[in-house]
Amino acid sequence: MKILLIMDPGIPVPPLHYGGHERLVYLFAEEYQRLGHKVTLLAGPNSYCSGNNVIFGINELNRSASVKFKEAIFVWKYLLKNHKNFDLIHNFGRLAYLLPVLNCPVKKIMTYGRPVTKNGIMIINFLPNRNLVFTACSNYCVSTGNIAGRWKTIYNAIDFSQYQLSEKVSNDAPLMFLGRLDRIKGVHTAIKVAKVTGNKLIIGGNISHTADNYNYFKTEIEPQIDGEQIKYLGPLNDEQKNEYLGKAKALLFPIEWDEPFGIVMIEAMACGTPVIAFNRGSVSEVIDENITGIILKTADEMIAAIPLVNQIDRKRCRQTARARFNISTIALNYLNI
Repeated sequence: MKILLIMDPGIPVPPLHYGGHERLVYLFAEEYQRLGHKVTLLAGPNSYCSGNNVIFGINELNRSASVKFKEAIFVWKYLLKNHKNFDLIHNFGRLAYLLPVLNCPVKKIMTYGRPVTKNGIMIINFLPNRNLVFTACSNYCVSTGNIAGRWKTIYNAIDFSQYQLSEKVSNDAPLMFLGRLDRIKGVHTAIKVAKVTGNKLIIGGNISHTADNYNYFKTEIEPQIDGEQIKYLGPLNDEQKNEYLGKAKALLFPIEWDEPFGIVMIEAMACGTPVIAFNRGSVSEVIDENITGIILKTADEMIAAIPLVNQIDRKRCRQTARARFNISTIALNYLNI
């Protein structure tokens, strides 16, 4: 089968640090290729996969509306000229990219990794269309957009072969927080939990440059980083995530928003590291209670749960998550559509 994968510019595919969706696109490109399909990747500068690569746009998340419109024009022209060369168009980028081929016979999957704008879904389904399936990365995420059209839940994935199991950690192993250092990600709660329980906390992730979140980091988080109990490592690449997650007794996921999926949770599980998370968004779908982690609602409950992670079998944690979220399984779920 000939497959076209589309991703918005903004971050290269695959990303060096932050960029969960971009990493997913790369994994699917490589897995589809491994399965014998011919893959073309349409993405921003410095993107690549083992198949054919078509580059467009610029790598800048805060691109202007005019730049985004020029990018859409490029994709429209490419699809109008080349859509008959593909059996499947798998779009992780803007829904508007599919406009020129909506009613063409080529099969189309539109995949969402964040809450869905319902107006777009209504407009697209009002227009004539064929062979179009919408997918999102959790039942929660599907619920934000499932007002028209055909929808499927297909979870996110990682390549478990790139993560090593740490079957045992010491009693004084640190806790870990990994993610963007925005207030809604809850790193302040992770710090509180570590201090109250007397544990060390390793923090990995990028500092947001939006004014409110940068101020949050500078005033509420940075003053608590002492390099001893509370350590900040900066953004981590895949090798570093594997190393530090494997050393941690648990990943803290004290989110203050409805997370559509949370790839970091399965990255931790791949190392055998259980996840202690607030029950928001997709958390109850991703975590198998007392097998891959613990689900709770408050900081006090998280504090009380820290000793319980010793009861979780780290090998079983990895095995359970691998059966559900490995790239080979999830890629087939897409192709079976």
